[in-house]
Amino acid sequence: MRTVNIGRPWLLFAVLTALAGVAIGWLLATPDGPSPTSVVRVLAVGLGATAFGLAAWQWLQRDERRPALDPGLLWQTTAAVAGAWTAAETVLLVLEAAEAEGRSRFAVAPETVIDFVRIVNTGRLGAATVVCAALVALISAIAYRRSLPWPAAPVLALAGLALIARPISGHMSQQTLGSLLDAGHVLAAATWFGMLAALALTAGSRGAWSTLLPRYSTVAWRCVWVLAATGVVNAAVRLGGVAPLVTTGYGRVVLAKVAALAALVAAGWWLRRTWVVPAAAHRMGADASLRRAVGESAAMAIAFGLAAALATTA
Repeated sequence: MRTVNIGRPWLLFAVLTALAGVAIGWLLATPDGPSPTSVVRVLAVGLGATAFGLAAWQWLQRDERRPALDPGLLWQTTAAVAGAWTAAETVLLVLEAAEAEGRSRFAVAPETVIDFVRIVNTGRLGAATVVCAALVALISAIAYRRSLPWPAAPVLALAGLALIARPISGHMSQQTLGSLLDAGHVLAAATWFGMLAALALTAGSRGAWSTLLPRYSTVAWRCVWVLAATGVVNAAVRLGGVAPLVTTGYGRVVLAKVAALAALVAAGWWLRRTWVVPAAAHRMGADASLRRAVGESAAMAIAFGLAAALATTA
């Protein structure tokens, strides 16, 4: 299978746009937040969403005799991404422990981190996230190295658990079905971003894009509706009215997220006509599809940055 490499390094541009999203959130939320940990949080969530998307594609093509994406490449890429995700989550756990103790983030003692994990609920959830991400990396690496027909469902479940561990324990957990709404919101966002990023990393031929892009487009639109519905409910419960949308830092970041989502929906509608349809008809090359996937992923990363800022804003 021919592999297209031109443009893939530009996926790293999503890191910059994600950090730009955090910066916008900081400008809007000051002095209510966000926490400096949001910088690492958005990197961890982005890597986790990509690992989740890779596992999702592995699972979706589990029964296909000639899968459009090479299973070995999927496992290899998942192992690499999940390894980076584990490292990011570990750094985030250390930073959260230092923040809880009010200590310097560059001089936190191991005992501080241990006590944070042992005593504080946030610490326990952070440790569980690290373990789940590490298991995703380990299982994927073993499946790749030994060429095992490993079922993707456990890896997908572990990645999903790691992504929702922190959010479901937030302020919405005190509301009826609040944790369920948060879980739906996070997984919809991870699916939307992660499956596209996974395609950009592993789809190497026109045929692969032709087969998989329409499937992704259908899933993406469903994710948008879940994101919109759960986001409205979460914001309404947290803010309790319309005025706080303008008078509080949290509300202003929410408005920025709404604007970002609206822009992404408009872009998605346009790309559905100018990208998905031609690609499905084999009228667009793999390199052109890759460029569009990279651009769309970078745009989505801005919303991820805003979400990370929102998660740590009072």
